[in-house]
Amino acid sequence: MPIKKYLLAGLLVWTPLVITVAVLSWLVGSLDGAFIGVLTKLRLTSPDTIYWLEHVPGLGVILLILVLLVSGALVSNVAGRWWMKQWDRLLNQIPIVKSIYSSVKKVSDTLFSDGGNAFRKALLIQYPRQGVWTIAFQTGTPSGEVASKLDGEHISVYVPTTPNPTSGFFLVVPCAEVKELNMSVDEALTYVISMGAVSPGTQAIQEKRN
Repeated sequence: MPIKKYLLAGLLVWTPLVITVAVLSWLVGSLDGAFIGVLTKLRLTSPDTIYWLEHVPGLGVILLILVLLVSGALVSNVAGRWWMKQWDRLLNQIPIVKSIYSSVKKVSDTLFSDGGNAFRKALLIQYPRQGVWTIAFQTGTPSGEVASKLDGEHISVYVPTTPNPTSGFFLVVPCAEVKELNMSVDEALTYVISMGAVSPGTQAIQEKRN
C-alpha cells in the first residue's frame, strides 16, 4: 500500500535526525546542569546571575571546550608539564585515589595519544565460541605477567555489545585467530550499532543506484 510505503520512508528520514537531536540535547542539558550546579554549590555568583545563566543554551558545552583548550595549551609547554607532573605525583600518593586515577590516566593516555594503538584497527574474531564471528577493536598487546603465561603471540581486543557499543568485553586472543578488516573504525562501529543492517559500502552502492 502507498500509505505504508510513505510511512516507512518518513521513518527513514526522521528517525536518525530525531535520535541525533535527542542525544545532543541530553548532552548539552547535562553539561549545562553540571556547570550551574558547580556555581550554585560554590556560590561563585548571585542567584540572579545563575537564573540568567540557566536560560543560556549550550553554555556548559562552550565553557567545557574553553577549559579543555586552555588546559591543553598550558600543559603543552615546559612549565605546564612540570606542574602536571607535580599534580600526578600528589594524586598518586593518596590511598584509593591513586589506584583509580592512575588506572584512568593510563587508559586515557593510551586512547588519546597519537602513538597509541587502541581502537586503531577493526578486527574479526570468533566469539563467544568457535565458528561464530563478531566485530572487535584492537586495544593493545598483552604484557607483564599476562604475556608470560601465554604461549605464542596474542592481541588484546574489545568486543562491543549491540546496539550500545559503550559496554562490551575485554578479551585476549591469539593473533592467528584474528582477521584484520579493511573497514575503518567508524564503519565498524556503524556496522555494530546497526546490528549488521548497515554494512560498509552500503550507502555508496545506494547512491550509485539513485
